[in-house]
Amino acid sequence: MRCDVLILGAGFGGLELATTLSESLGDDIDVVLVDDGDAFVFGYSKLDVMFGRTTLDAVRLPYRDLAKPGVRFLQETITAIDPEQRSVTTNAGSHEGDVLVVALGADYDFDATPGLIEAGNEFYSVAGAERLAGLLPPFSRGRAVVGVCGAPFKCPPAPSEAALLLHDHLLSRGVRDDCEISFVIPFGTPVPPSPETSRALVEAFAERGIEFIPQRRVASLDGARGVVVLDDGTELPYDLFLGVPRHRAPDVVIASGMTEDGYIPVSSRTLETRYPSVYAVGDVATVGVPKAGVFAEGAARVVARSLIARRRGGDEASLYDGRGSCYIEFGGGGVGRVDVDFLGGPKPTGTFQAPSDALVAEKEHFGASRRARWFGT
Repeated sequence: MRCDVLILGAGFGGLELATTLSESLGDDIDVVLVDDGDAFVFGYSKLDVMFGRTTLDAVRLPYRDLAKPGVRFLQETITAIDPEQRSVTTNAGSHEGDVLVVALGADYDFDATPGLIEAGNEFYSVAGAERLAGLLPPFSRGRAVVGVCGAPFKCPPAPSEAALLLHDHLLSRGVRDDCEISFVIPFGTPVPPSPETSRALVEAFAERGIEFIPQRRVASLDGARGVVVLDDGTELPYDLFLGVPRHRAPDVVIASGMTEDGYIPVSSRTLETRYPSVYAVGDVATVGVPKAGVFAEGAARVVARSLIARRRGGDEASLYDGRGSCYIEFGGGGVGRVDVDFLGGPKPTGTFQAPSDALVAEKEHFGASRRARWFGT
């Protein structure tokens, strides 16, 4: 089965690319969007599920609701990718595209951190967040450790948010004084491109009595002794562990031969791979930007504009600027924002917008606008 554009993965990047192509070209283009899941979930919704602020059913956006001119969604499991032929094999057959776009995101390497699954919990997968929603209410005494097992990882502010929201959760239940919270991260600061954002977060940790342990990675968990082992050999006793697992490209992407150092190298400005008419966007690619939905979305727009220009016989000069904004939950109902620029200068820069009611509304609009744009709901 051949199509004009074959998109692998229906996350931020794949959904935005398919939507933009459909809006501009409609039935004049044949786009096939392949994903093995049956629904999309915003990354930030996992924190809402974990802390009981919503249910998984309420935040799932079924792919069956995708109805866009020129776009066909196929729920199939990709078993092989041939970038030279721009083709894929799935559990249901094979597909080829004049253009191939890999947007399969990053998978979680649970086995890379011994004891993570047996003796701890992770909150980055939907299943992990839902499981913790049942484990948090009984926790009322002892030390909770929010720990990052390796970098890079999706949505860099999310572990900080988890620590702050855990404080709120325990406070609301009247057990905060009986609990300790430690936060371990392999960076020197919570948000390295923005010193101002990092200062605000570190101050928030201090105000809430959250122990901040920078420049350390969780290496393993020893459930028998009840300790988290850091990469320098330091041990932290724990009663509850909330982890960010190590990330890696999906196995099928690695097996394709497209990756270097675990991810697909691309041109930072055009998102082109070394294979003709093959692009990679989002967390699966090495671009020089964080692994976050807003950056995948921006990269997808660049690819879409290039493909539309090529289709219309125009200039393909659209370039990716590496800019994006991330909302940060500070607890107490407060939402801040960091605006970052990763490609506009000699080093990444970021500016901080302090928590405000306006940003709470802005974050809600961010999700609602994309639900409407991608799913029509």
